[in-house]
Amino acid sequence: MSFVEKMDDVFKNKWKFEQEMPIQSKMIPEMLAGKDIVAESPTGSGKTLAYVLPILQLVDGDKMQTQALIMTPSQELSMQIVNVIREWVEGTSITVTQLIGGANMQRQIERLKKKPTIVVGTPGRLAELVKSKKLKMHDIRQVVLDEGDQLLSREHRVIVKNLIEAANPDRQVTVVSATITDEIEIVAKRLMIDPIRIQVTQDELPKSGKVIHSYVKTEVRDKTDLLRGLSHLEGIRALAFINNVDQLRMKEMKLQYNEAPVAVLYSDMKKFERQQTLEAFRKGESRILIATDLAARGLDIEGLTHVIHVDVPHTIEQYLHRSGRTGRAGNDGEVLTLLSYAEERDYRKLTKGMKPIQKMWYKGKLMEGNSKTVGKNKKK
Repeated sequence: MSFVEKMDDVFKNKWKFEQEMPIQSKMIPEMLAGKDIVAESPTGSGKTLAYVLPILQLVDGDKMQTQALIMTPSQELSMQIVNVIREWVEGTSITVTQLIGGANMQRQIERLKKKPTIVVGTPGRLAELVKSKKLKMHDIRQVVLDEGDQLLSREHRVIVKNLIEAANPDRQVTVVSATITDEIEIVAKRLMIDPIRIQVTQDELPKSGKVIHSYVKTEVRDKTDLLRGLSHLEGIRALAFINNVDQLRMKEMKLQYNEAPVAVLYSDMKKFERQQTLEAFRKGESRILIATDLAARGLDIEGLTHVIHVDVPHTIEQYLHRSGRTGRAGNDGEVLTLLSYAEERDYRKLTKGMKPIQKMWYKGKLMEGNSKTVGKNKKK
């Protein structure tokens, strides 16, 4: 089976795509033409394959050189990308290795000695390996920043810039994300040569499931109890976001004490603990996975019925990144915000034009309406 035939087969069967997604149609030809790219496309719209497929055609697995580098802000996203690549390169000479923090560095060094064709990793660990001269950058001609807005934020910007500049001078740089701000675009362009800008909007995507945006008014102190109640809803499978790691850990203690079927994910967990947590959630042993934005960045979990904003996000980009995790692959979903009085003003700004529905937690059920309407229904 040729590469093109395999691509067609996997799109239709394994990936359940009837046709190329818009971001793939726009990006693949430009990458194959050698262009630097800044690409913006909604969460779940096929960005990974949009750069993986051309990379697999541009590298040569028969050369004992590391030729492509894919950077991500999180361990989980790195693992997902490696798994995608492994499926595609099965039966070929192309190899891929994961280089992430929290994993055994010596094992990674041993893998690098075998000159993998593609490496996928997080900035901190990549920088360590370059500094110790274990990762040779001079043969790398393909550099991809997945979740580029995070990688080019002030937290990672210097490390990422140094890694890009250490690659072959004749490199191609691709930046992809669901949201590209003006600031990130300016930073990206400084690291690229005459980049083209690609943008895909939600309206351009094939029809997806219906997503409801809703909120429940609650006191801040009652949010943990409400989460516990939601975790017992039959059929719920939710990713819940909290802005602050300390608050996440406090809620974790209270929820575990009450034996709620929830799990938590935060960035400084060990790799094994994170994998165990995700596996338990995927198996349904826990119904709600609570995380910060950083810990959940790039997570691809199928079949989420809900995204829950335990805390109202700070920006519209955060709101869209979080909310885009549900309503995928033609399934319906709900984006539920646990809304305190102090957060109402910010929430109205974030959901302007969305017409969110007010709901109420009543006798262990999530019902449409508020206390007044529920009271009227009860009298009837």
